[in-house]
Amino acid sequence: MKEFRDRKVIAGLLRTIGRQARQAGPPVRLMEVCGTHTMAIHRYGLHALLLEAGVEMTSGPGCPVCITPDSHHRAAIGLVSRRENLVLATFGDITRVPTRDGSLQTAIPAPRSRVQVVYSPQDALETARRNRDMDVVFFGAGFETTIPSIALAVKQAAAEGLKNFSLLSALWLIPPPLRALLESREVRIQGFLYPGHVSAVIGCRAYDFVAEEFGLPGAVAGFEPADILLAAASVLEQMIRRSPGVENEYKRVVREDGNPRALALMNEVLEVTDAVWRGLGLIPRSGLKLRARFADFDALKKFGLKIEPAADELPGCRCGEVLRGVIKPTDCLLFGGACSPDSPRGPCMVSPEGACLVYHRFAKS
Repeated sequence: MKEFRDRKVIAGLLRTIGRQARQAGPPVRLMEVCGTHTMAIHRYGLHALLLEAGVEMTSGPGCPVCITPDSHHRAAIGLVSRRENLVLATFGDITRVPTRDGSLQTAIPAPRSRVQVVYSPQDALETARRNRDMDVVFFGAGFETTIPSIALAVKQAAAEGLKNFSLLSALWLIPPPLRALLESREVRIQGFLYPGHVSAVIGCRAYDFVAEEFGLPGAVAGFEPADILLAAASVLEQMIRRSPGVENEYKRVVREDGNPRALALMNEVLEVTDAVWRGLGLIPRSGLKLRARFADFDALKKFGLKIEPAADELPGCRCGEVLRGVIKPTDCLLFGGACSPDSPRGPCMVSPEGACLVYHRFAKS
């Protein structure tokens, strides 16, 4: 991967982008949809370098932990706090998300219950296999990147008759919120860097509507510095030509039609549903839920849980506005003071893909 971090290559791409930005009419504002892109852009110092070249990057709603509403987190906290003989399995960053009921990390489990940090849904499935006398609930928050593995775990549980395994679903689809952002006209966006990992599953065609209906260019990007700059240059070139489309600048991983096997697995186990996103509200057909044939593995139905819409942010937190690209993390009065990685006030300061945590680590100054 050395060529993707070569200083001469990076310098040459930045010079090209500078010329393109002047032709396109600076300042150009692009949105990187993926939280991993936000991390890479700041980690490698590209945010400041692109700004000098005439391109402002803004982060979007590409952090699954961040966009999951507090109602889901509070349901998980209530479940492990009140239900005996239960394992609530989930990813580590989810356990630290603060809500009005505290967090999973601070929750007091009911007798013989516990919160278990796992690295994959397979870990939760193995816990269910080893503890058949306990209910094991996997609280899964993710985009299309991780959804196939979650669907596989449910399918395997059904095949093995593991009725003590269930899924608390927080599964989100990336294309619908892009439409919601553009239709709101709240933020000036002139192009997108599309997520590499998600696109490896869904392909490039899922973003065609952005170019066709809204006339905005975009490019799928990898995660090395040259990957990101190549994608930015591609978007600028489309702007100059006035020919918006979806360019694939991550061809070593992403195919036009994505991963058919992963998509088929998702479609077999899950179905599309309307979903509420933190900061964006209700977005039609933007989430996934288990199909009726897998209802026995739906934690909401199994335990009679209700996801009650409620205020997501703790007082003063502006995570929702950060996720929409309305403000930068540094515009929030809590940033770096009352809200820090050691004492987060919102999920954007918790997740490694959260813009607030990224800014705190790499761009606080």
